[in-house]
Amino acid sequence: MAVRSPLEQRRAQHQRYKEDVQRTGKPFYPWAMFHDTVMSLVVVSVIVALACIWYFTSGESPGEPGLLGPRFTSEADPGTTSFIPRPDWYFYFLFYLLRIFKWPESVILGTVGIPTILLLLMLALPFLDVRRERRLLRRPVAVVAAILVVLSMGILTYKGATTEESLGGDEALIEEWMEANNLPEEARAGAVLYAETGCQQCHLYLGAGSANLGAPELTAIGAEGGKGVDYFARYIGNPRQFGNTVMPIYGESLSEENLRQMGIFLDASKGPGGGG
Repeated sequence: MAVRSPLEQRRAQHQRYKEDVQRTGKPFYPWAMFHDTVMSLVVVSVIVALACIWYFTSGESPGEPGLLGPRFTSEADPGTTSFIPRPDWYFYFLFYLLRIFKWPESVILGTVGIPTILLLLMLALPFLDVRRERRLLRRPVAVVAAILVVLSMGILTYKGATTEESLGGDEALIEEWMEANNLPEEARAGAVLYAETGCQQCHLYLGAGSANLGAPELTAIGAEGGKGVDYFARYIGNPRQFGNTVMPIYGESLSEENLRQMGIFLDASKGPGGGG
């Protein structure tokens, strides 16, 4: 018996498949159309039900919770420096993947490498696996691969949803500030707040940050006379009362205790060798 080429075998398998469909299969109309219609109705009904639950169980006040979350949250503030952007939940696995591959040495693997490789494998799978066998027990490689993918995405999604983000408080940098500017330990909490609330976007402190919009350097701001902790706390809380129309009003996002901690930090900042 002549040995048939792989192409001839595939053609023979396809021909047998067509004959099986004609002999025992069911026509597209109405069977497949009926199944698609029912499934579409179920999906739309679930979406409508969830939307109704979300709407009717939540209040009209901003932040008032419902079974599926609040209807409204606080108004967006385009000038905020304390907001941490996060992706939608279905991108959490990629979000956490970027935390594993650190910038700049290996970030290309998390952003382009791994997702692209997996996408190419998924696109190539129908062309690589042409067997007619679909029973799970006889496809151990495919089953194990699917389980590993689901577990990996599930774990990464969970980690991405529960991970805590920082607004920029680098412990090593803060420790450097404490030592270089001879800051007392009570100023540490304010230094952390300074780093986390985005002050470095406009101010310089011991060379760290940016000098934008005419904002002064704060390395030795505490050495200027006639100020003090209360002055700095009030200034940060509402710069408008001091004639500053550029700086954000941090009293809307920080508590009085936080403002006082920032005031302690700035008042203690008297330049290298000036603290104590």
